[in-house]
Amino acid sequence: TGYSAKEIIGRNCRFLQGPETDQNEVSKIRDAVKAGKSFCGRLLNYRKDGTPFWNLLTVTPIRDDNGKVIKFIGMQVEVSKYTEGLSDKRMRPNEMPVSLIRYDDRQKEKAMSSMTEVVQTVKHRRADSPEREPPKASDADKISSPLVAPATPSGGGYKSPYWDLKKEESRMSKMMSGRKSGRSSLMGFKVGKRSSVGSREPAVVEAPELKMTVERTNSWERAEREKDIRQGLDLATTLERIEKNFVITDPRLPDNPIIFASDSFLELTEYTREEILGRNCRFLQGSETDQTTVDKIREAIREQKEVTVQLINYTKSGKKFWNLFHLQPMWDQKGELQYFIGVQLDGSDHVEPLRNRLSENTEIQSAKLVKATAGNVDEAVRELPDANLRPEDLWAMHSLSVSPKPHKRNNSSWRAIEKIIETGEKISLKHFKPVKPLGCGDTGSVHLVELQGSGELFAMKAMDKSVMLNRNKVHRAIIEREIYSLLDHPFLPTLYTSFQTPTHVCLITDFCPGGELFAALDKQPLKIFREDSARFYAAEVVIGLEYLHCLGMYYIP
Repeated sequence: TGYSAKEIIGRNCRFLQGPETDQNEVSKIRDAVKAGKSFCGRLLNYRKDGTPFWNLLTVTPIRDDNGKVIKFIGMQVEVSKYTEGLSDKRMRPNEMPVSLIRYDDRQKEKAMSSMTEVVQTVKHRRADSPEREPPKASDADKISSPLVAPATPSGGGYKSPYWDLKKEESRMSKMMSGRKSGRSSLMGFKVGKRSSVGSREPAVVEAPELKMTVERTNSWERAEREKDIRQGLDLATTLERIEKNFVITDPRLPDNPIIFASDSFLELTEYTREEILGRNCRFLQGSETDQTTVDKIREAIREQKEVTVQLINYTKSGKKFWNLFHLQPMWDQKGELQYFIGVQLDGSDHVEPLRNRLSENTEIQSAKLVKATAGNVDEAVRELPDANLRPEDLWAMHSLSVSPKPHKRNNSSWRAIEKIIETGEKISLKHFKPVKPLGCGDTGSVHLVELQGSGELFAMKAMDKSVMLNRNKVHRAIIEREIYSLLDHPFLPTLYTSFQTPTHVCLITDFCPGGELFAALDKQPLKIFREDSARFYAAEVVIGLEYLHCLGMYYIP
């Protein structure tokens, strides 16, 4: 920030605010502090010299043994270089962001992970003091989101329309211990809503609301921190892992703007992502840029063909660099122009002074490199949904019907599902009642549910649409649904139906009463399987994978 410690100690942090600081974000911080809760968000702050920077601020309360907030930790991470900044508010006609990738949620995940270490350091320094009793769990440490279920007759564990979430969370923690993140994901079914005086209104006919809350408690224990570290999710998409200088533009938008810029491109040009997204590539041109070469690029864009050229471009600071540039169009499955891929290679160190261009041999080798990069980018972009799709189109696959496959078409689960379908009714959330949570993963939570009036149990995976969008995982949800619909194998789950609510997409699959492999392993003496058991389970896994390979799918663990 440019301030000294003496200038800061004793002051409120509002001195970092300035004319462009979003007061809505500031209000969220104040509300979190008043409520003794955590906050993580991005806002524009200012250094002592007045220069602005994007600050990813994470605020977390520290409590004493009685649960009283005694201090707040505020961690700042400058994300000016890589955040989309105000560009995240630039929207397409389909009400989706101009940027192909969303960065904020990923940066928040990283920030929360770093904050965990800071909190543990402060917390355990206090805990290491002698004569201190172990800290007691405060009310704020408990998950307090009610899971409201349809009113059902007593018996079978449904004496109350509310789940005992503390008990379910404890059960879930034991099951997931040592393997998954300490985050919990719980889902609620609502068929009615509460009035202002707290009484229940009559049930409505609309599909129940699906709630998934992902909350981190204020009392992160060391074990929880270790679980977070072990989880080690790679949040980057395949596209972002390509460490080359390239951009992607969308010719379907006015002025063919940049919708993606690689980190390497930002390093080469010295621009921030916020300064680039939504702009045409011409900002790299300068006084010595050959306009004849620029015209060749424009012609290639008009004719929708690829071209490789050499030209002088300029960084943000005005530094010249000799750019071997390759432009390549990308078409969608219908054969219509979708994007342009632009790959840059800095050849400044290989320019022949007399020719004032790259040597012939260097040009040939470099052209191969940029074309190969463009091919890799093309392949990676195809994993992502088309940026021009409407939000409702992204989830259309989850509303498609599922047909039974030969091997299980006559089992009791399929008969129960088809009994509903035969009435002409579409299966939705209202047809299922919750039993208990089974687990949570990278893209959603899984719950044991019962098909109303049938006694049939299923596993339901629920994925929050907004989370999938913000974490760039829509393509994963779509691919998962595609794969499930093809499976017909005793060692792999069967998909019975899928549907969506206004906020979630859900998959209904087999419930495996024996639990999962790692839970079984955890219960074994010395936490190991006997060799004959290990061989049996390994054989099942290999056979399942071979079946997937026969379908043209491969799994990367």
